[in-house]
Amino acid sequence: MAEIILNVEVRDRTGTGGAREARRGGKVPGILYGGDKAPVAIAVKENEFRKALYTGKLLGHLVTLKYGDESQPVIAKDVQFHPVTDNPFHFDLMRVDEKGTVRINVPVHFTGQDVSPGLKKGGSLEIVRHDVELECPANAIPEELVVDLSEREMGDTIRMSDITLPKGVTATITDRDFVIATLKVSSAALSEINDEANAGDAEA
Repeated sequence: MAEIILNVEVRDRTGTGGAREARRGGKVPGILYGGDKAPVAIAVKENEFRKALYTGKLLGHLVTLKYGDESQPVIAKDVQFHPVTDNPFHFDLMRVDEKGTVRINVPVHFTGQDVSPGLKKGGSLEIVRHDVELECPANAIPEELVVDLSEREMGDTIRMSDITLPKGVTATITDRDFVIATLKVSSAALSEINDEANAGDAEA
């Protein structure tokens, strides 16, 4: 099962009033939905929720929800934060079949920027997608998708086909090889290229 366990309480009151009441009691309100069951208003003690959140393995991962003696696998789909205090304000949990598949957004991370020929020559990385929606086993959700820029040149386009996905994982967009990022030729780099070309013409 999952590494993280969330001990939840069922909230008697729903709506804004119920959420405020939970926060006054030192809890983070949330909602449990999905499957063939009705949504349920829940709450988790704020200190426990913060501890789970700051592991980095709560949002978008399979976790175990516990209510008394009952437990079930869920995925934390969303966490909202207070705009001023940045405290966790509300969360959404989705019921899943641990042996089934789920659709979930996975972040894209880039490595090798410091040695990329294109970036070293003055190019700039333009990220088109910061995350990609994948269909994958609920118990094998990738932590991230990694794009290696160490051999990328200015003008290169990184597409989904350039990313190696784990076995059993596919992108939900299948009708095209969509763009993840591009290494754009910056105006400074373009100016330098033109200067070099002009200098070569002058010498000739």
